[in-house]
Amino acid sequence: MADQRIWTVYLSGEIHTDWRDQITKGVEEAGLPVELVSPVTDHASSDDCGADILGAEESSFWHDHKGAKVNAMRTRTLLESADIAVIRFGDKYKQWNAAFDAGFAAAQSIPYVTLHDPALNHALKEVDGAAMAVAEQPEQVVRLLRYVIRGEL
Repeated sequence: MADQRIWTVYLSGEIHTDWRDQITKGVEEAGLPVELVSPVTDHASSDDCGADILGAEESSFWHDHKGAKVNAMRTRTLLESADIAVIRFGDKYKQWNAAFDAGFAAAQSIPYVTLHDPALNHALKEVDGAAMAVAEQPEQVVRLLRYVIRGEL
């Protein structure tokens, strides 16, 4: 009898490439029982949600603080309920939020996979050290999920 469990996979990190779409397509093509969840990936919405919903702030510090708190309700809830997290680091920007998510996952014993170019190996050595796997391509993440969920190579 096949396992009917639906796995929740949290996709964290870089928002400037289509890596989430590649994983989504791969999971769908493989027919994996996976629900993919993410933080808000629209940069402007993520930055401005607190002020837009709760009122403007004169100080950029408090504007950002308010937005971070509102976003944390989503990210913390989704990450805490994830079976696995995939943390993507890109080369264009420093993904401080992704590093925070990796640390949070490690502290909560949520298994996570990092996804990044080998050029970032040194910079991410501690983050990679706590990861269950380090992938370079979204296709590797899909293959990893297939193996973890179904035991299939």
